[in-house]
Amino acid sequence: MIIDIPEGKDPITYVWGEMVPGIGIAAANLSLAVYSHSTLALPEFEAARLRIAQINGCLFCLDWRTDRNGEKVPATFIDDVTDWRTTPNFTPRTRLAAEYAERYALDHHTLTPEFFDRMKTHYTQPEIVELSMCLGSWLAFGRLNRVLGLDTVCVLPSHPGR
Repeated sequence: MIIDIPEGKDPITYVWGEMVPGIGIAAANLSLAVYSHSTLALPEFEAARLRIAQINGCLFCLDWRTDRNGEKVPATFIDDVTDWRTTPNFTPRTRLAAEYAERYALDHHTLTPEFFDRMKTHYTQPEIVELSMCLGSWLAFGRLNRVLGLDTVCVLPSHPGR
């Protein structure tokens, strides 16, 4: 990690809340809003989120699974995200969510009118905007965590040894 954390401080809380409170708290609120207010189905949401996590390489984001009222995607879902082009386990909407995430993160110039014509056959315009906002949040904040090394100190209860 490249940020010095004072003794006894939680790294995530310190960086996201105390270091730059005017920005960090707003960023944290946006991140929380993405999870609290998304109307996207869980498989679509997680396919896009995990594809961004794979691209960013954020260890915490790769371990995380969104929980909606006790429902999570199966443990093998990340393998389907890796193979989003060919997995038989994705609906067209889920496949498009992973594809959109990849293009958004790696080469947004390939997001052509033809691509959005395909998106519009499966997603409403408000859903496209929502997914775009989610992608922007995950790309920015997952990358921030990875670049600053926060992803190596923010540990899920299922991985206490990291």
